[in-house]
Amino acid sequence: MRLATVGRPGGGTSAAVRHGDVWHALPAPDLSAFLRAGAPVRAGEEIPGAVPVLPLPTPAKVLCCGLNYTEHIREMGRELPSHPTLFAKFADTLTGPRDDLVLPRGLQVDWEAELAVVVGVPLRRADRATALAGIAGYTVANDVSVRDWQNRTTQWLQGKAWDGSCPVGPEVVTPDEVDPAAGLEVVCRVNGEEVQRASTKTLVFDAADLLAYVSSFTLLRPGDLVLTGTPGGVGAARDPQRFLADGDVLETSIEGIGSLRNTVRLTG
Repeated sequence: MRLATVGRPGGGTSAAVRHGDVWHALPAPDLSAFLRAGAPVRAGEEIPGAVPVLPLPTPAKVLCCGLNYTEHIREMGRELPSHPTLFAKFADTLTGPRDDLVLPRGLQVDWEAELAVVVGVPLRRADRATALAGIAGYTVANDVSVRDWQNRTTQWLQGKAWDGSCPVGPEVVTPDEVDPAAGLEVVCRVNGEEVQRASTKTLVFDAADLLAYVSSFTLLRPGDLVLTGTPGGVGAARDPQRFLADGDVLETSIEGIGSLRNTVRLTG
């Protein structure tokens, strides 16, 4: 199944399920609310002209794993980790699959294409099998990072939590349709130039590993998001370094799931 939050032509949004090219309403204003309610997926009325927007506008938690692809770990000069490197984001950080990325001028804005995992059931101290069974689906994210702020201290939060900086979507695809463990291609392009490409089968810690690990210290709830990390090719690791400029078009795609397309707008 393919689930989303869609904008209605007359205004407002609805959780929705896609059948072919047609979106059908689900009984909630967005996918966050639908997953929290725990209702079965039963397609309602057709929504003509529906357009996917930010699928999960109100997650209780957004957890992210850094340094989770071998080539990215090496390009950043780190050792392979024995445990996941985690940091948190806020719901305000998230933005839609076609929204502009609006940030102040003068920042070192970098791209980070990522697979995001959507939690489908409450998970607390889950083992790997329970965590895997508790996945509602997968979506596309780009953990756009402000490197100069990130590197001010050894803690990354201030470079990772800028409002409206992390596009997500356009759809949440259920595990019966895609299997990251089998290998999905993650690709990032800037103005049409490919800057990142890797397979999710090369993740050090996969989706089930991360959900089980995170749930050992905090309760994961339906609609929460866990970003799994970015592959090699980020701008900060290039020689010379390269960062996003005003007007750049950032495209992020994952095989079998979908694509984001966001334009960078640097203001002020």
